[in-house]
Amino acid sequence: MDKMELKALGKINLGLDVLGKRPDGYHDVRMVMQTIYLYDQITITKRKEPGIGLSTNLFYLPVNENNLAYRAAKLLMDEFEIRSGVDIFLEKHIPVAAGMAGGSSNAAAVLYGINRMFDLGLSTEELMKRGVSLGADVPYCIMRGTVLAEGIGEILTPLPPMPRCQIVVAKPPVSVSTKMVYEKIDSRRIVEHPDIDGIIEGLKEGDVTKIASRMGNVLEQVTVEEYPVIDKIKKLMDEGGAKGAMMSGSGPTVFGIFTEKSLAKKAALKIREAGLAKQVYVTNVHNARRK
Repeated sequence: MDKMELKALGKINLGLDVLGKRPDGYHDVRMVMQTIYLYDQITITKRKEPGIGLSTNLFYLPVNENNLAYRAAKLLMDEFEIRSGVDIFLEKHIPVAAGMAGGSSNAAAVLYGINRMFDLGLSTEELMKRGVSLGADVPYCIMRGTVLAEGIGEILTPLPPMPRCQIVVAKPPVSVSTKMVYEKIDSRRIVEHPDIDGIIEGLKEGDVTKIASRMGNVLEQVTVEEYPVIDKIKKLMDEGGAKGAMMSGSGPTVFGIFTEKSLAKKAALKIREAGLAKQVYVTNVHNARRK
């Protein structure tokens, strides 16, 4: 196999709770993660010359060890002493630095691809163990689907799949520092915790309305203060018929859950027309796990 094309799927958080800061600087979290059908296209091509070549359609992204996809390839190629090289092209569509795990998903796809291309024989679980050294979201991005994530995000429990629905994704033209958000959340007492157990109940019952009504993201209180546009997008989605709307991850991307495609499309159009976000997508959930 000399060439592979892979889809690196983005994620949203149906619920995100921060339980506290650990001595190692990471945070203990409890999250419900959901893959959606919005993806970066990754092409891996084998070459005789050793080394890793990385390129992308976005000029401002690093194409060296500061890119998780590069580090993912290097991790496996160093461990298994692969003498030939690879060229990797990232065609980015998932909003960057937006709380949707785009970089982690790219790394996950590259781990999966290198494992298959060079017949390394690693299982999904073995890839996930290696992935956590690259980032807390990488093991989830290898697994995919509807999942409860605990610890720093690496303890994963598969959940019943999210029922079919439409997802509107809107990324306002601001960049959010995850480090800043977590530093600010550390400095305040969290009074309201999201109802993670209620979301899981809704998943077990296959009830989209219940899931949406229980959604919550403890990081919103910090990010919305810095970027009020997030709240404006949420309100437009709610007014447009969303069952629920919330910020994903540390932001600034906002997603809304809709049960009618026509309403989802109208809400997306209103957000664009209001000038609140240039990157606006209407998509759906993706529940297939990697084998």
